[in-house]
Amino acid sequence: MKRLLPFIVLLLGALYVASTLLPPRADTGFDLRGFARLPVLVDGRIKPLDTVARTSLLVLQGRQRFVAPDGRTLQPAEWLLDVLFNPAVADDYRHFLVENPDALAIFGREQTDQKRFSFNELRAGLAELDRQMKLADPIEEQQRSPFQREVARLYRRLILYESLKAAVNVEDSPDLLAELLRLQQTLPALTAALRAKEAGQSPDDPNLKTAESFLDEFQFMSDFGRLLVIPPAAAGPDREAWQKMGDALKDSFARGSVNPDAMAYAGLGHAWRLRQPGAFNEVVRLLTAQLERRFGPELKRCRAEAVFNQAEPFASSMALYVIVFLMAVVSWLKWPGLLQRPAFWLMALAFSVATAGIVIRVWLEGRPPVTNLYSSAVFVGWVAAALCLVLEKIFRNAVGAAAGGMIGFCTLIVAHHLAKTGDTMEMMRAVLDSNFWLTTHVLTIVIGYGATFLAGILAIIYIVMGVLTPWLRKNSSDESAPGAEVIFPVAGAAAATARPGAETNARMLERMVYGIVCFATLFSLVGTLLGGIWADQAWGRFWGWDPKENGALILVLWNAIILHCRWSGLVRQRGLMMLAVFGNVVTGWSWFGVNMLGVGLHSYGFMQSAFFWLLAFVVANILIIALGALPPEKWRSFRASSP
Repeated sequence: MKRLLPFIVLLLGALYVASTLLPPRADTGFDLRGFARLPVLVDGRIKPLDTVARTSLLVLQGRQRFVAPDGRTLQPAEWLLDVLFNPAVADDYRHFLVENPDALAIFGREQTDQKRFSFNELRAGLAELDRQMKLADPIEEQQRSPFQREVARLYRRLILYESLKAAVNVEDSPDLLAELLRLQQTLPALTAALRAKEAGQSPDDPNLKTAESFLDEFQFMSDFGRLLVIPPAAAGPDREAWQKMGDALKDSFARGSVNPDAMAYAGLGHAWRLRQPGAFNEVVRLLTAQLERRFGPELKRCRAEAVFNQAEPFASSMALYVIVFLMAVVSWLKWPGLLQRPAFWLMALAFSVATAGIVIRVWLEGRPPVTNLYSSAVFVGWVAAALCLVLEKIFRNAVGAAAGGMIGFCTLIVAHHLAKTGDTMEMMRAVLDSNFWLTTHVLTIVIGYGATFLAGILAIIYIVMGVLTPWLRKNSSDESAPGAEVIFPVAGAAAATARPGAETNARMLERMVYGIVCFATLFSLVGTLLGGIWADQAWGRFWGWDPKENGALILVLWNAIILHCRWSGLVRQRGLMMLAVFGNVVTGWSWFGVNMLGVGLHSYGFMQSAFFWLLAFVVANILIIALGALPPEKWRSFRASSP
């Protein structure tokens, strides 16, 4: 069993990962996968409609899963189809998250357990919401009250929803396809009426009123629509050639015919509203075939991105990391020889899945792995997991598995919440648009973050295990060896109780933390220097005491302080661990804290929820340091009195 268990665990994990690649069951008869893979241009990036649906749901309701009023779980593409083509139905969908109870008073509703509301439930208070937004708009994010922050969030969600409804449809139109067919038939007469008006003739021509009515509808779609769904006639690097559907329809009067892609989207809406899967699927097939001829590479990326969205590799990694952590902890408490190897191999699988996710994102974006806060969270966890695999391969004591599982899960949770702000593969700002510096400076500094966090997590394991168990005193080469009831031993005391030629778990953890701190110091220093060179090229100065620059410098200095304190003998084993734990605080501030100050060239905006969790993270680490600072005698008496 001991030999077979690693293979069994690895096989079960691989089957779980493989199951995420299976397409969801669709018994509607509609080709939802084909629709979801259609490319559109949004926020400067060509992406599939599947990504539009998923990111919109995250922004609106904080999750991708959507349940219709009748209890059916809709695929994101189904939800988007109703929003785009059947707004009368979508207006009853409860997809607006309202977390502040005071904001409900705007809509005449009292506080209940309900957190998500439909557009129709909020419709009566839209005018008051607009008034409250005008009052909150001049106030900085940091200074807004919780009520004003909720008003701003809900206002942005409503704007997003309205922009989707206007993207490819006229909300008040009973059948856009019929209108466009009528436009196609009467286009010569309508165009002539418009030209006559320009020449000052035929002011009462009924064709003129019809043409102006069409133009008003198309202008509304152009003004409020968000998606650029109409590709240019030929593929090319100029993304400005993509059009909103409203603009393409306005051009019908100049080109003498209705854009065929616009007609295709109107056909999709007609078939979807009338529940005609055969017609819907045929339009999807024809539209895909046309795009394949003109935009083969873009369509291939959209297909891959849709599969990536469905598989959610980082969610799979997160689940595996939790299991790895639990297996590692149980191996310390009960079955060390049985669970350590399975935990290692399962962590290797979780790391491989995360690696695949990062590689696919790099291919889709055409950028290095780290381009924003979301990708930095993913990469920090990836770096820590990679180092933990090395540690576990060397020391074989489940410490690397426990630390890797913990930090991998936590960083992916952070990334998951950051994804709620919108598309995580956003376009880069002009000053950051450099693959060379994104590869050198950004990756190097983020590797420093990941290594420093790992040192802190290992130190937390040292403190917690030392306080609550005798595990630190045990011989690292024999997990079953009995340990003395003494906690936080210094190096000399630890060596005195170990068997000849072996070392205690405490000494092993000390070596781990010391090696990781050295690694973190190197990458933090090199990354900071490279950042200065980039700043000199981008802004004309090597150093400007920008908050982000100061945060990077503080991280370098703190890691250097840890090493100097150890080399000079100012701290021994326990002191080294306490300093490493505070490194978590320094890294958290350098990574997230300075971004929320609202000043400097690296400010990404204040986030109330992020500020709260960052503060909680700091307090938790300080409490752990205080726990480690207590005299060992206090904990001896506690352990003696514990059952």
